Amino acid sequence: MAVADVVKLIQENDVKFVDLRFTDTRGKEQHVSIPAHVLLEDADAWFERGHAFDGSSIAGWKGIQASDMLLMADPATARIDPFFDEPTVFMHCDVIDPADGKGYDRDPRSIAKRAEAYLKASGIGDTAYFGPEPEFFIFDSITWGTDMSGCFVKIKAEEAAWASAEEFEGGNMGHRPGIKGGYFPVPPVDSSQDIRSAMVLLLEELGIPVEVHHHEVATAGQNEIGTKFSTLTQRADWTQILKYVVHNVAHSYGKTATFMPKPIVGDNGSGMHVHQSIWKDGQNLFAGEGYAGLSDTALYYIGGIIKHAKALNAITNPGTNSYKRLVPHYEAPVKLAYSAKNRSASVRIPHVASPKARRIETRFPDPLANPYLCFSALLMAGLDGIQNKIHPGDAADKNLYDLPPEEDKLIPTVCASLDEALAALDKDREFLTRGGVFSNEWIDAYIELKMQEVNLTRMTTHPVEFAMYYSL
Repeated sequence: MAVADVVKLIQENDVKFVDLRFTDTRGKEQHVSIPAHVLLEDADAWFERGHAFDGSSIAGWKGIQASDMLLMADPATARIDPFFDEPTVFMHCDVIDPADGKGYDRDPRSIAKRAEAYLKASGIGDTAYFGPEPEFFIFDSITWGTDMSGCFVKIKAEEAAWASAEEFEGGNMGHRPGIKGGYFPVPPVDSSQDIRSAMVLLLEELGIPVEVHHHEVATAGQNEIGTKFSTLTQRADWTQILKYVVHNVAHSYGKTATFMPKPIVGDNGSGMHVHQSIWKDGQNLFAGEGYAGLSDTALYYIGGIIKHAKALNAITNPGTNSYKRLVPHYEAPVKLAYSAKNRSASVRIPHVASPKARRIETRFPDPLANPYLCFSALLMAGLDGIQNKIHPGDAADKNLYDLPPEEDKLIPTVCASLDEALAALDKDREFLTRGGVFSNEWIDAYIELKMQEVNLTRMTTHPVEFAMYYSL
């Protein structure tokens, strides 16, 4: 969509406001709105000059002494917002540093664009395709509290296995998925069909192709909407729109949705498996005659991801809660191995009928990850594997959760905590900084930002500690 198309979209739909959106380091979209007439007065000039804002108010970004930043709207991303009362067009923006006119080194979308440019400059390929699968929960309500007197969290979900003894207005109908029983009985056990369908229709209205939707394994409303793969930056844009739609449709139904990786204890958490492939001149470089139909290029790409997995964890699994998901026996991949069949491996090769669809699936990321940063980091690790011919070794076709101890100790694992992952990122960062994709300053700022989260949880007394220590 060109600038003229945006003007036409605004005029034909009597749009009153333009909403400018960008993503912060943690992955949350931020926005500012302007009256549509501000853009229409001179659209070409408006798109060229951008919209000024205060970057110092964004966590992990510039200090107040260097806070002026510009939002440069991408006209190709213009869409009509389906939730606002007043007709509003929204667009994704790049954050530009006015000092040099370039993408700000801490702007996630600019990092994604630099990763795509680095791929082309490397000569390895010209296009990287990504297909994430973010899972999420829909609850009826949630309450929590944290203060000096103590802390608690309480999830209310009529669909939850623990709700069988509760009284509800209209009665307790008794149809609900048990623990690990949500994949995937028909309604009324699956209570989310209609709300997922509403989400799907809005996503397709917004131009995001949907391939499937279904209930996921966990009780209490775990769901997934599968959308089509696309190029790195566009696919990250789509992921942000998917999160926005999921949150707001749930809200409109009087419910609450979360992409938190492990909101409930004792059942599966929410992952974000990420499918990836690299193409050049219209050819899929991952298709070949090797293991599971992979090329050497694809195997080296896997080797790079496995080599850098612990550093990647800091970006692909960026919360303290992420590591409550990465434990054995809850379908979360903790072993750094690859396989064509084995879902306990960190990298899986999906079975496909056509070489054009050949790809690899990295299974340890979760939907708390900032998609721009997650996809860029995975690409940089994979490219390092290709450039240095890092072979991942033999595939693992056994159940990696139940190996004999002597075999188990030979297979490396993902990180067990966010602070471990941040330490790994601090030591293993060079592959990310190639081509100026990520800067050392960004990595330092990111580690500092995330260590604040680590220290907050370290200092907060946990209710489980009372169960373990109160009477000792």
